[in-house]
Amino acid sequence: MTEKELLAVACEQFLGKSVQDIKNVVLQTLEGHLRSILGTLTVEQIYQDRDQFAKLVREVAAPDVGRMGIEILSFTIKDVYDKVDYLSSLGKTQTAVVQRDADIGVAEAERDAGIREAECKKEMLDVKFMADTKIADSKRAFELQKSAFSEEVNIKTAEAQLAYELQGAREQQKIRQEEIEIEVVQRKKQIAVEAQEILRTDKELIATVRCPAEAEAHRIQQIAEGEKVKQVLLAQAEAEKIRKIGEAEAAVIEARGKAEAERMKLKAEAYQKYGDAAKMALVLDALPRIAAKIAAPLTKVDEIVVLSGDNSKVTSEVNRLLAELPASVHALTGVDLSKIPLIKKATGAQV
Repeated sequence: MTEKELLAVACEQFLGKSVQDIKNVVLQTLEGHLRSILGTLTVEQIYQDRDQFAKLVREVAAPDVGRMGIEILSFTIKDVYDKVDYLSSLGKTQTAVVQRDADIGVAEAERDAGIREAECKKEMLDVKFMADTKIADSKRAFELQKSAFSEEVNIKTAEAQLAYELQGAREQQKIRQEEIEIEVVQRKKQIAVEAQEILRTDKELIATVRCPAEAEAHRIQQIAEGEKVKQVLLAQAEAEKIRKIGEAEAAVIEARGKAEAERMKLKAEAYQKYGDAAKMALVLDALPRIAAKIAAPLTKVDEIVVLSGDNSKVTSEVNRLLAELPASVHALTGVDLSKIPLIKKATGAQV
């Protein structure tokens, strides 16, 4: 409150306390008055008249909180509930009565609507049957009248058709005569056209067969002459080609001969300069190749059998030669003949 005396009371009560402490004091005061008022009212009064309940709380609690310098400006009850569903059960009876009355009203309304609908449908069917009967009578009279009219119309139509067909036959006869005359004229014109066509065909044959044949013969003659000239020129070109190739090959042979002569000349000069030593070096260089060529056939021989008499020395000499030959060849040429299977076998047998 803003009055000085009440403000002073509020300061005396709450000065030094927090906002939460002030809220707790006011809340506890209001809760105490709520409990005291709840004890004087029935559950139905509290549930059905919440405004009166809130008014009583304001009237009872306002003096107490006013003495603390607090003014209640507004106090309302948001909700009233309990934990045993007593309050929710209060309205179930009235709700059931209202639901029952509503179901009865709906059933009575549906019954009345069904009765009224059946009555309306009966009246509709009666009117429909009467209308259908009148329509059938009218239709039958119409069909009878229509049949009479159709019979009369058919008679007139048949008469008109016969007259039309007779007149048509007469017109067809006239048309046929005119067509015959037209065919005679057309035939005469066709004969004249065929005569002209024969003349045209004759000229066309002359233009398309004889003249092109003469032209083709001339063309073939020209092609033959051109082919003859072509063959002559090709022969001349081939002869010139062969001559050029021969000259080139002769030049190559001449150059090779000169090179070989120069090589032989240089080799002869070298032999003359170094004498026997050069010749020996050449022989030694050639010996490995000569020995390899000589030994090459022996690599394909598996066994050699030497036959001799009792007093013959051929076998011993051959064995001696085979034993000494590998060492001599190896010393002179560096070729190891002992690795050849046949020589190896022979020398091993000798040993």
